[in-house]
Amino acid sequence: MGQPDLFAKRTFAEETERLTGGAITWQDPPEIRLEKVQCDGLLLIHRPALLMELTAPWPEARGHEEVMVELKLAGDHVDRKAIERALLRRQARQLQRVEQEEEAPPWVGHEPLWLVAPHVPEWLQRVYAPRRFAPGCYRVEPLGHWVLWVAANELPLRDELIAFLVARSGRALDEFGRWVAGRRPIEWVLAMLEYLAMSATTREELLWRFGKAEDPEVEARRQRILEVLLEASPQVQERLIEKGIERGIEKGIGKGRLAEARAALRRVLARRQLALSPLDDARIEACVELATLERWHDQAITATSVSEALQ
Repeated sequence: MGQPDLFAKRTFAEETERLTGGAITWQDPPEIRLEKVQCDGLLLIHRPALLMELTAPWPEARGHEEVMVELKLAGDHVDRKAIERALLRRQARQLQRVEQEEEAPPWVGHEPLWLVAPHVPEWLQRVYAPRRFAPGCYRVEPLGHWVLWVAANELPLRDELIAFLVARSGRALDEFGRWVAGRRPIEWVLAMLEYLAMSATTREELLWRFGKAEDPEVEARRQRILEVLLEASPQVQERLIEKGIERGIEKGIGKGRLAEARAALRRVLARRQLALSPLDDARIEACVELATLERWHDQAITATSVSEALQ
């Protein structure tokens, strides 16, 4: 599991209880013995009545003891094979619950599955015609038992939905990043900037928000965070030197944005397992238009080939 996935899971784990007022907590799931079958996490429902006042999809957890969650971030596969694997993990968890049931009457329910992704893939719309019941929330059936699909790009920007919103992609992720930056501690925002694939322009804009603070204690904390990040990443130090930060930011800002945009595009293509030819890589390196690089980045998230991404 990559760092973006761990960040998304950690956000769910840290935010769920607070955002739902204690109605739901997150639990890291037990390993299910096949070879290794493990979902991303479980939402444990404690006080379902509190969910009525929250934004969808939270109210859909009422009537369940737990909900199985699968997170699909920008660049992750959401094709038929990926969804079938998620369904296999759901079925394995359901079997595990049946086998662990010792009390009478035995558990006869169905394990609910929530799939959280940036958008609803085209193939899923075509094959299963998901039914939208709230902004960004869809019921998908038949998939054994109906699945709740959460399209993070379509969700409203609400504090109680932050755990889902980290799964956004493209411009929707940039919008979320600008919105959430003032709502979370600097440590969390810096982790978001490190792990989530937002555009270079937005990342740099948010980093500039962490300019010198008036409060000496806040300023000292910010400086320490930046020192730790620089110590952990010599490449970042080299890039800062190359951009001429010591001599002033203006000269290097354009070049730095282009370099960040190229790097972000290459990361998404690599995560999608779309191999660049030397000609394609040279084309990316030669591009000096930030808008073009960001458009290619957005297209790479769902493209099935490099040529489709670089249209």
